[in-house]
Amino acid sequence: MPTALDIVLVPGLWLDASTFDKVSPALEAAGHEVTALTLPGMDAKETDRTGITVADHIAAVVAALDAADRPVLLVGHSAGCGLAHAAIDARPETVARVVHVGGFPGADGEPLLSGLPAENGEVPMPDWAEMGEDANIVDFEADQLKALYADAIPVPEHVVTDPVRLTDERRYAVPATMVCPEYTAADLQEWVKAGDLPEVSKINSVSYVDLPGGHWPQITQPDALARVLLDAADEVN
Repeated sequence: MPTALDIVLVPGLWLDASTFDKVSPALEAAGHEVTALTLPGMDAKETDRTGITVADHIAAVVAALDAADRPVLLVGHSAGCGLAHAAIDARPETVARVVHVGGFPGADGEPLLSGLPAENGEVPMPDWAEMGEDANIVDFEADQLKALYADAIPVPEHVVTDPVRLTDERRYAVPATMVCPEYTAADLQEWVKAGDLPEVSKINSVSYVDLPGGHWPQITQPDALARVLLDAADEVN
């Protein structure tokens, strides 16, 4: 029998827990306990989030790990991969496996993301087509894309600009599954080989999974993402 896990889902920027609403039921039907996170300041557009830092977001993920009763499959999406990695750094003995969806952890001292303009202490979601990042949204239906932009919650500026601190090398002992949506597994392996992703290169056990589409599979192909997560859960002994 597969091991029943606590699955903690960490959304990427501009998203809340509801981004995983169409993924969680399949995980729960397989016997896992699922916790999808809404990170501090990301509960509503009207929330005052100007004082929230990346440490606050990491602490929220760590709190979810501390609340788990069973081995944890930790899932990060996009910049949430950096938060998940930092939480593993804080609790390396708690996480049985991590899944990075459409993102990868940065090195100690790097921010989650840089280069996006802030407005009044917040970073709004950019127009991906205007930025030339059409691959991010290639598989959205028109109504889905409209809802993505309409529902996007601005991110606290300090969440994306503060350096992420990593101190415990036991984080490299946690096996990882790298899910590759708008880029391929071959692309990612080449980036790792070239030394562009030093944190990934140091993880002792890494598997790569192609999930062709855009950057937001929990929205555009939730059933396929759920299958990938269930396969990763089955890797936990």
